[in-house]
Amino acid sequence: MTAGFSPGADILQYAVSGITLGIIYALVAVGYNIIYNVTEIINFAQGELVMFGGLLAVFFAGSIHLPIWIAFFAAICAGGCIGFAMDRLIIRHARNRNVISLILITIAVSILLKGTAMFAWGKDPYTLPAFSAGAPFILAGAAIQRQTLWIVGISAFMVIGLSVFFHRSFYGKAMLACADNPKAARMVGINVRLMVLLSFILSAIIGAAAGVIIAPISLMEYDRGALLGLKGFGAAVLGGLGNFPGALIAGAVLGLCESFCAGYLSSGYKDAVALVLLLVALFIKPEGLFGNREALKLKRF
Repeated sequence: MTAGFSPGADILQYAVSGITLGIIYALVAVGYNIIYNVTEIINFAQGELVMFGGLLAVFFAGSIHLPIWIAFFAAICAGGCIGFAMDRLIIRHARNRNVISLILITIAVSILLKGTAMFAWGKDPYTLPAFSAGAPFILAGAAIQRQTLWIVGISAFMVIGLSVFFHRSFYGKAMLACADNPKAARMVGINVRLMVLLSFILSAIIGAAAGVIIAPISLMEYDRGALLGLKGFGAAVLGGLGNFPGALIAGAVLGLCESFCAGYLSSGYKDAVALVLLLVALFIKPEGLFGNREALKLKRF
């Protein structure tokens, strides 16, 4: 136990760390769900989009010396461009392939992005300055970093924005229609290909934003995306593929389990938590805690 900390402070500290991690995993899971809902594809390049977002922000803030907020928006715009290119240059030309082939294509894209990042940034880890300077806040003996508040605030803004987009905007409702029945959506005049493109752009933007907001408190390097992608996929499956509230809850559960495992058992075991929970979910309830059997049916786009 850390010197000077009470048991209650330890628990609160681990809970804060777990929620912070869980929010990032939830955002990665949301990125998976956006594409899955429209195309039935599991985009295994999602973790690399998170990694690219963090490293692009490092480039804009560290190499070009842009203010951190301009670097933030520049990185998520660049992430959106990667999502655009992924659909237009790769997925659209492979649209007639089966879902398994398309999933394998996303794995190939993830390898390509990882190699590109290693070539561009090398193997050294990078970090970003916090969005606001200052000492951590102390709450009941637990230290809460200022960046943690930014992570919570920005994530809440994105989740609320997604909710408004999907339920209030024309394009959001059209994407939901494609998720429910692509053939019927075509029959009423919805451009399904455009909705697929928007899903890739939106998921890439969310992934890049997650990478930027976590970079100030966690080192970002070329091979970080695979682990973030695995944990985000674990949260998506645990919450139910395609289920956004489920992804948020599952991400929080995953982050808390990982944090308490590192605190009370060993930090060497924490990365195995996502895999264990994923395996348990697949064996016991493959549709996820908040999913249903209908979500497992495949649909073509």
